[in-house]
Amino acid sequence: MTVHFSCTMCGRCCHGLRLPLSVDEAIRWLRNGGEIQLFSEAIPWPEEPPMENGLAQHKRRRSFAARSAQMPVRVIATLVASFDGPCPNLLPDMRCGVYETRPQVCRVYPAELNPFIELEPSNKLCPPEAWQAEEIIRDASGQWTDPDTVNAIKASHAADQRDTATKALLCQLLDHATTGLSNEGIVALSVPPAQLLEALEAAAAVSGDETPDVSWTFLSNRQATLDLLRSAGTDSAASHEREAGHVKYLGFFAGDVAA
Repeated sequence: MTVHFSCTMCGRCCHGLRLPLSVDEAIRWLRNGGEIQLFSEAIPWPEEPPMENGLAQHKRRRSFAARSAQMPVRVIATLVASFDGPCPNLLPDMRCGVYETRPQVCRVYPAELNPFIELEPSNKLCPPEAWQAEEIIRDASGQWTDPDTVNAIKASHAADQRDTATKALLCQLLDHATTGLSNEGIVALSVPPAQLLEALEAAAAVSGDETPDVSWTFLSNRQATLDLLRSAGTDSAASHEREAGHVKYLGFFAGDVAA
């Protein structure tokens, strides 16, 4: 389906968001006084999937190898700029104050970074008139038509893959090894910006693709998931047992594990 779109500068997509950032973008954000959270989710990875499994290969490219006890896993760590209300870079007239250096995810919106997610206008924050423009953002074959959008998607995917080892080291420097199960929940780590910036700069200064040998603990708020994870031999715990002031479990489903 052909999708028409033109930005109306309504500013809705610049309020109350969690923006996934590359390592370089996160360092810039922190240096400018912003706040960042570290999200982690993981996927049991007992064997390599076939190359034709596009979704699995997409997740593999943006994750690093680890283990939970003796179970091989892939951890997806995401640096997320979080803010309530307007973005700190949003000007009163709804223009972006850092337009030339804005994050790739902002350049992509409202297109999708994940190639396995369909663009659905009703799921976006843009007003109806934005979708009634003459400009086409996606053609009938499902291809993005705007060159800047295409380039931003490619750059974001490249950074995802390039940053995996740095994120693995960052987690080690922050003594962070708890994760949600992918598609069920995420663990959000919040540390003081100065501490995170110091650790992030240290991790970014290290070259190489080696990842620390650390056992990750899965958190869940659902008993059936915990039973399944434990039967697979992973390290796992009920989310309320590990949550603290700086660690929060964000579950996608209602929990049934008694506190």
